[in-house]
Amino acid sequence: MLKTLKSEAVTPDYPLRGVDRAIGELRRGRPLLLLGVRDRHALVASAELATPAGLEEQRRLSGSEPGIALTRRRALALGLVSETDRGGGVLCLSLGKASAKTLRALADPLLPEPFTAGSLGSGTALAETTGALAKAAIELTKLAHLLPAAAISEIEPAAEAALPAEILRVPAAAVSAYRIAAAEALDRVSEARVPLFDAENARIITFRPRNGGFEHLAIVIGEPAPEAPVLVRLHSECLTGDLLGSLRCDCGDQLRGAIKTIAEAGSGVLLYLAQEGRGIGLANKLRAYGLQDRGADTLEANEQLGFDPDERIFVPAASMLRMLGITRIRLLTNNPQKQQAMGRLGIDVAERVPLVIPANPHNADYLDTKARRFGHQF
Repeated sequence: MLKTLKSEAVTPDYPLRGVDRAIGELRRGRPLLLLGVRDRHALVASAELATPAGLEEQRRLSGSEPGIALTRRRALALGLVSETDRGGGVLCLSLGKASAKTLRALADPLLPEPFTAGSLGSGTALAETTGALAKAAIELTKLAHLLPAAAISEIEPAAEAALPAEILRVPAAAVSAYRIAAAEALDRVSEARVPLFDAENARIITFRPRNGGFEHLAIVIGEPAPEAPVLVRLHSECLTGDLLGSLRCDCGDQLRGAIKTIAEAGSGVLLYLAQEGRGIGLANKLRAYGLQDRGADTLEANEQLGFDPDERIFVPAASMLRMLGITRIRLLTNNPQKQQAMGRLGIDVAERVPLVIPANPHNADYLDTKARRFGHQF
């Protein structure tokens, strides 16, 4: 379930700026042009942020009716594909002359007026695609921490040439390569001694992605000796659990428990990774909580939103460890998939060390789901 993408095809100087700008445009509700090959290009916008004016602009610029690109998981939740079609992939739905309200309902399961098949206009057709344009459109929405659904219009060369200069143009290939390129391109930017409650001999090192994204942190406790396996914890940020003390997950307790465990062991490193909500972002994590309140478990909630059960990648963690001179670790985790991911990324995991945190009445079902459906070993 964890994404352990490899990076052989990505050079360190792969251009990131165009995709960075595309993420900003998408979050503003603006359309942009994805450039494919052989004059196949597509105008795309976020379906979650669709408005009547924005949809009309997309029609005018492209000269056609926008369809919608969805993940197969979201299409399954909508009842557009059968249960036998579970899995990944991207589908495109031709909508005829659909409203912005329909686009938003296809994207968001928590709207007051949910999607119904009757809301689709004439000319509706569903088709699976392996096209780079639709896949790049979905990847862009995920990078922007929006719902994974995009209004998409393939555009003829004549219409493309007539687009206003302010419409951003981004190669689909750059979008596909962006996640790994950004994860690998880290700079070590600052460091300070920060005594912690359970680990007074600690220092924090910041690693900033060159794409301008949020910093990852390495909390170095004691003086780890790189010649021996170093005790390491990979902790994905959780604002609700780590900062606010949420009881519906075990993240805050795991963070504090890991710091205490490493300190008691004498030394080690906790990597605090900027990938909220298993990589889907805070807003979407809270949407997932809303679906859990309606009866879904944590895995089902992600899938109903259109995401994979776990959208994280651990390339940044492997890069940070190498920059710290650490290539052999004892991994403090209950998740064997993290162990496998680090191994595939060239970090030698000599041992998996369990991190057992007692359940509470609010997170018992969540912990049970992690064990049954994600394979965590408590």
